[in-house]
Amino acid sequence: MDGTAGAGGGAVSGAASRAGRSLGCLVTVCRGCCCGTARKHPGVGHKEQPRRLRRGLVQPVRVRVVDECLGPCAYSNVVTVSPSREGRAAGGRPVWLGFVLDEQIIDDIVAWVNAGGPGLADLPAVLSLHTFTPPRRAHGSAAAPEAAPGGSAPAPGQA
Repeated sequence: MDGTAGAGGGAVSGAASRAGRSLGCLVTVCRGCCCGTARKHPGVGHKEQPRRLRRGLVQPVRVRVVDECLGPCAYSNVVTVSPSREGRAAGGRPVWLGFVLDEQIIDDIVAWVNAGGPGLADLPAVLSLHTFTPPRRAHGSAAAPEAAPGGSAPAPGQA
């Protein structure tokens, strides 16, 4: 029991208390391996990025920082956006974003997710430049992801 009081005043389990409310998008910020390291990306506010997401995103969106490598190191810093239940029902799938290296990209992610995210809001063109299809099986303990819309994207400035 998690101590959450139900309508009748009794405690209900965490799963039961969540069943009645909509879960928003899940934004996952990779901080394993090379994502989030000043050695690979000096001058990037690695610790500030998750804080900026948490400050800007409207609930019930969740932000998760993972220390396990998600796998696609060539695209670091990696952020994934998984759809809400409503977004998934509307056909939304997880979107993988690479090269999340400045505040403007974080602001673009915040605006898109607050508009509904995958399945509910069109992916802005600027973010589509950062989408990529992750490998079938990412290394580390993360599960194999679904393909993101937009296909593989070269690094910004590369064609």
